[in-house]
Amino acid sequence: MIGNSPEQWVNSLMDTLGAPGAGIAIALENLFPPLPSEVILPLAGFAASTGQIGLIAAVLWTTAGSVVGALALYGLGAWLGRERTIALASKVPLVKASDIEKTEAWFQRHGAKAVFFGRMVPLFRSLISVPAGVERMPLPLFLGLTTLGSAIWNTAFIMAGYVLGENWKEVSGYVSTYSKLVLGVAVLVVLALVLRRVVRSRREKRHD
Repeated sequence: MIGNSPEQWVNSLMDTLGAPGAGIAIALENLFPPLPSEVILPLAGFAASTGQIGLIAAVLWTTAGSVVGALALYGLGAWLGRERTIALASKVPLVKASDIEKTEAWFQRHGAKAVFFGRMVPLFRSLISVPAGVERMPLPLFLGLTTLGSAIWNTAFIMAGYVLGENWKEVSGYVSTYSKLVLGVAVLVVLALVLRRVVRSRREKRHD
């Protein structure tokens, strides 16, 4: 049915384990973002349309996988903690402790929205769990937001694959474009911040 990996790998997981196989694939996708959910989820929907797995089971197991993967990254953030994060960040060129403090303040104001909506943004859907752990967001709140956001994202893509059937790969094309746009915007923001820091550093040197 499927030609090459990671599609073949995900399909073999579902062949062997059923819907839990899709859940395992999504849990790994959270830990290794290059393994794309835009392949796993529509493929799970297609599998449900053929009767290979159940539709509701696909949604439940992939959502459970999302939560498990997010919890692992939350645990990493909690283990790192504030001091380790600052120590690691301070080794990055042009990054200062004040930058981390500003990020902390931003997360304290918008953390709930970031965790919820971040689950629907490629790449960030995995990474957002780390600052949530660093900031020790209350675990019940983190779990609730992650479960709800993941359920919406997973259901949308599984249903798309279910409806499109053998044409499920069309979903991947649209999401790939969306992912590139998101990544492009993120790169531009980072470049703007770096440029701003370089200019500020040069000004400070002139005044010294």
